[in-house]
Amino acid sequence: MRDRSDGDGRWGAVSFDEIETLRRHSSAWKLLRADHAPLILSFLAKVFVEDNIRSISSSALASRLDDELYALNERLGPATFPRRATAYLDDWAAPEAGWLRKYYPAGSDEPHFDATPAVEKALSWVATLRSRAFVGTESRLNTLFDLLRQMVYGAEDDPEVRLAELRRRRHAIDVEIAEVEKGNVDVLEPAAQRDRYQQFATTARELLADFREVEANFRSLDRALRERVAGWSGAKGELLDEVLGNRHAIAESDQGKSFQAFYDFLLSPRRQAELTDLLERVQQLEAIDDRDPRMRHIHYDWLDACERTQATVRLLSDQLRRFLDDQAWLENRRVMDLLHSIESSAMRLRAHGVPPLTFDIDGTTPAVVLPMERPLYTPAAKAPIDSRVEGGEGDFDPSALFNQVFVDPTRLSLGVRRCLQQRAQVGLCDVIGEHPLEQGLAELVTYLSLADDSFAVVFDEEVREQVDWIDADGQERVASLPRVTFVRTTDATERALR
Repeated sequence: MRDRSDGDGRWGAVSFDEIETLRRHSSAWKLLRADHAPLILSFLAKVFVEDNIRSISSSALASRLDDELYALNERLGPATFPRRATAYLDDWAAPEAGWLRKYYPAGSDEPHFDATPAVEKALSWVATLRSRAFVGTESRLNTLFDLLRQMVYGAEDDPEVRLAELRRRRHAIDVEIAEVEKGNVDVLEPAAQRDRYQQFATTARELLADFREVEANFRSLDRALRERVAGWSGAKGELLDEVLGNRHAIAESDQGKSFQAFYDFLLSPRRQAELTDLLERVQQLEAIDDRDPRMRHIHYDWLDACERTQATVRLLSDQLRRFLDDQAWLENRRVMDLLHSIESSAMRLRAHGVPPLTFDIDGTTPAVVLPMERPLYTPAAKAPIDSRVEGGEGDFDPSALFNQVFVDPTRLSLGVRRCLQQRAQVGLCDVIGEHPLEQGLAELVTYLSLADDSFAVVFDEEVREQVDWIDADGQERVASLPRVTFVRTTDATERALR
C-alpha cells in the first residue's frame, strides 16, 4: 500500500493497527463518538474558537454553559441535559476525555479552562462535512505553483539560475506595467475573488487552530522538564547539560524555527500596517457576498495565540532559573556551614592542644523507652480577649467620609452595550456624546479599563482624540488620548439588556 502522507499525518494511507489505536486513544475520536457530541462541539466552538478565548475561569465558563443548557432544555425538554454545568465541565476535563485542560494560573486559586487540540481537530473534520455551494480550485492551484517555485528557486545556489528566474519575473512585471499604462487593467472576476477569499478564510482559521497544538506540544515538553528537575538526584552539571540541550532543541527544531519566523513577521510594524490595510480592503469587495466578520481582525487573534505560545515557552526558562537559584543557595549554605565547623574545630585544638586519638562505638545494649513513659498532651491555655471598643471623645468633620468618588463600571458597560445594539463598533467620543461624563476624569479612566464579555476595547495609538467635560467647579477640562473603540464580540449585550 502506498503512503501518500504529507509528513504530519493529515492525509495518506494508514494501517489497521494505527486506526485501531486512534479509535481507542484519540481524544478527538472520542469526542465525535460522545453521547453529547453536538452540545460539546457547538459550545466549545462558540467559546474557544469563535471568541478565540485561550483561558477562562471556571465560574465564567460554567455560567455560559448553564445558559446554553437552559436554552436547550427549554427547546428539547427538561430531561435532555439534567446535570449541572460544573459536572459536565469536570467530565470534559477528565483524563479519559481530554477535551478541556483544567489548571490553576499563577496567583489564582480558581481553576481555569482551555480547549485542547482534540477539539480543534474534531471541529475541522465536522466542518468538512458541510455542503458548499461554491468550491474554488484555481486559487489553490496557484498557491501550489507558488510554493513549488519558492522551494525550487529558494534552494538553488547557482547564481545564474537565480538571475534567470529574477529576470523572468521582472519581465512579467514590466509587461503588466505596460498593459496598465495603456489602460488595459486585468481585474479578477467575481468568481476568482470568491475563490481566493474562501481559501484565505479557511487557511487563516486552520492556522489559528494549529497554534493550540503547537502550544500543547511546548506544554508537554515543559511538563517533562519539570518532572525531570523534581526527581533529579545526580550531579547538577549533567542536569544543566540536558536542560539546556532541550531548550536549544526547541528553538532549533523545524517547528520552533517556523513559529519564530511567523512571530517575527507579525511583530513587524510595516507588515502589520500592510496586513491591516489589505484586510480592510478585502472586506469592502462587492464580489464577496459571504464575508467572514472574524477575518477583519484575524491578525489580532494570531498575535494573541502567538503570545500564549511564547508564554508557555518562557515557563521553561523560569523553571530553569528557579532550579539554579535554589540549588546555588543550598550549596552556598552548606559550604558556609562546613567552613564554620572547620574554624570551630581549629580554635578548640589550638586552645587545648592535640587530643589523643580516640573513637566512639555504639552502645552494646539497646535503649528501652516505654510508651507509658511519654508525657500526656497538655492543651495550651487560651488567653482571654477583650473585643470591646470604647467610643472616641474627639470632635471631627465627618463630611470627608462622604466625598469619596466611586465610579460604577457596570453602569458604564451598560451604556456601551446600548450603543452597540445597532452597530458592530462605537468610539469612546460617541459614547460620551450620548452619555456625558458626570464624574470627570475618574469616569473617563474607568471607560478605558472596562472588561466585559460582550465587547472588547481597542486602542489606536496613531490617532489622538480629545474629550472635554465640566468639572465640579464649573471649569472646562480637556483630555487628549489615543482613539478608543468598543467592538462587539458576542450577542451577550442584547441578552443582558432584556
